[in-house]
Formats: sequence, C-alpha cells, structure tokens
Amino acid sequence: MISIGNAKISGMEVDLNLTSNQYSIALVVFFVGYVVLEVPSNLLLGRSRPSIFLPSIMILWGALTCVMAVVKSFAHLVILRTILGCIEAGFAPGVLLLISSWYKQTEQSKRFGVFISAAVLSGAFGGLIAAGIVDGLEGAQGIRGWRWLFIIEGVITIGFAIISIFILPDFPATTQRLSDRERQIAVARLARDNVTASSEGTEKLSNWGACKVACQDYRTWAFVVGYMVIVGSSTLTYFYPTLVGGLFGHASTKKINLLTVPIYGVAFVATGITSYYGDKFPSWRGLILAGWLAFSLICSILVCTIYNFTARYALLVLIAAGLWSTNGGTLAYASSAFAGMHPQARGVSLAMVNALGNLAQIYGSYLFPEDDSPKYIMGFSVISAMLAVGVSVFLFLQIWLRRPLKCEITR
Repeated sequence: MISIGNAKISGMEVDLNLTSNQYSIALVVFFVGYVVLEVPSNLLLGRSRPSIFLPSIMILWGALTCVMAVVKSFAHLVILRTILGCIEAGFAPGVLLLISSWYKQTEQSKRFGVFISAAVLSGAFGGLIAAGIVDGLEGAQGIRGWRWLFIIEGVITIGFAIISIFILPDFPATTQRLSDRERQIAVARLARDNVTASSEGTEKLSNWGACKVACQDYRTWAFVVGYMVIVGSSTLTYFYPTLVGGLFGHASTKKINLLTVPIYGVAFVATGITSYYGDKFPSWRGLILAGWLAFSLICSILVCTIYNFTARYALLVLIAAGLWSTNGGTLAYASSAFAGMHPQARGVSLAMVNALGNLAQIYGSYLFPEDDSPKYIMGFSVISAMLAVGVSVFLFLQIWLRRPLKCEITR
C-alpha cells in the first residue's frame, strides 16, 4: 500500500492523468472490501490453518501488485485497488489473532511491535527502493520506473510468502511443528495467563454467537474508536511523498523519495521503545498510548502555526513516530484486554477493531487535497481533533482496564 504514494510522485499521476480527487478515490476503494471482509476472514481463519491461509493471501496480493504495473487508466487502477483490498482483508487481523494465540499478555507488545515495525521498515525501504528504481530503471525495457516499482515489490512479496509456508506455525493446539507434549505446554502456559490459545479443546461458538459476544463487549467499541483515531491520522502515510514534495518545493523525485526515509527510521526506533515498555509496564499501556497521542497532538497543532519548511518536516517526523508507536501498542493492548474471551469471539473483536478502525482511512484519504498545499491546514487541523479524542479514549481505557488487567497479570 505504501508503494502507491511513491508511485504517485514518480510518474503515475501524470501517466494516468490523475486528479487529486481521483487519487483519493483510488485510496478509498481499497478499504471497501478490506473493511467488509475482515471479520468473515478471521472466522474462516479460526477453522483453517494459518500456515496456509496467510501465505496464500500474500501470494495473491503480490501477484496483483505486479498486475498493477500494467494499469492504463484511472478505471483500471480503481478496479485493481478494490480487488487488492478484498484480498488483503484477511492478513492483518489474521496475524493479530495468531500472535494473540501464542503469547502471554506480558509478551504481546514486543511481538505486535515487530509486526508494525515491519510495516515501518517497508516504508523506509520503499522510499529507498522507489528512489533507486525511478532513477535506475526508468525506461528499462520500455517500462516506466513507477511500473517497475509495482513489479519488484510484488515479486518480493510472493517470494516471502513462499518462504513463510515452511516456517509459519498454526495455532498452539493444532500445529504439527510441535510434539503432543509441547502443544500441551504451549496451551497450558497461556491458560495460566487467562489467554485461550485456540478454538481446539473449547466449545465451538456459531459465527453469529461469536459476533454477538464481541459486539456486546464495551471494550470492543472503545478500542474501535481509539484505533479509528490512530488509523485516520495515519493516512499521512499515503501523503508523505506529496507532503515532503510540497515542503521542499521543486526537489527531484529521487530526493523526495529519499526524504521519506527518515520519517520511517525515527518511527521504527520509537515503535521498538514503546513495545518494550508496553510489556515491561503492561498495566500502564493506556497511559503510554495517551502520552504518545498527546505528543503527536502538540506537534500537529504546531504544524498548523509554523510555516518554516524545515521545522514542519521535523514535526512531520515526530507526528509519524507517535502514530506508528501507538498503532502496534493499541493492538497489543486490545489483545490483552480480549485475552479471556472465547477464541472465536476474540478473533471477531480483533477483526472489528482492525476493520472498523480502517474505516477512518476513507475520510482520511481526503484530508490533504492539492489545493490546500503547501500548508495543508485542513488536514492537520482534523488530525489534531482526532488525536484529542484518542487521548480521551485511552485515558478512559487506562482507568477502566488497569485494575482487572493488573490482577490477571500478577495472579
């Protein structure tokens, strides 16, 4: 998903004759199928093998990413982005469910941090790769550089998908990579931490029953709102190249792509630190997340009042650090809060948080229209308001969840 931002400023916008509104539509259509299919996908995953299910998704989206290299019009781009959203819908919530099924509550922040850090690193390397491809492969074999970007990233995705088939485990109670004794130990250690390891060995819920349990739990909706704030604000990701280009005027495409790398580099470090302390002080996760959002809120407000380009770039780096850090932290916090739920209901709750949270990307895709450049006051003002809501939500969760969570962890 990150490559489309690099492709936009590397020639795709001109070649496809895209307007600012059409680019936003191309972003939005991805989330139609992505949001709708996440819950059904996790229900299906709970009854299948993650070691096959998740790599299959990766292979399909890698292949479709390669196909995006041949788009000739806005209509083609919209169709492929819509299909891509449907395919990718099961991946993120599936990974969340798998991680939460293997690790104790005090072990999850670092694991979710690694997962989110992979996205951060892909953003950093995406900028480097985009700069190298556009500069070095432009016109090779008669193909534009931005088209090579989709081809190369798609092939890399397929390669890693094939590797993951041989190394990815299934659920603790069903994986064939462990002996019977090892599976029993894996399930027992989680049971002592009030984490249901898998749907094996527990009474099955119907799909409707799992959805009902998840929807009736206030924690599900609180985390949905909190995650919507973070994801909505994180639509900055798709506009990093555009925003940086606006800040530095007539900089070359290569320079703009390279200038997005420090944004992800700082975010990677911040995510690692936050993940470590999230597991070290699990009963204070809500306060840690509220603190990061408050920090990003202050930076976002400053962006609206400071017009020095270098200062705004530095503030953009800091905002990104706060948003990426809270992304993984929120998922770990939610997973811990849902730990005692029936496995199928937990899968639905996690999918709902991720799916409904990603609804925010729909309106977030319209926050930075070209006619608002280079200051983008509207976008940063809306983000500031959302971050203020996020601070309130996580302070609420800190107050209401800390005591029971602390009791479970220290029991």
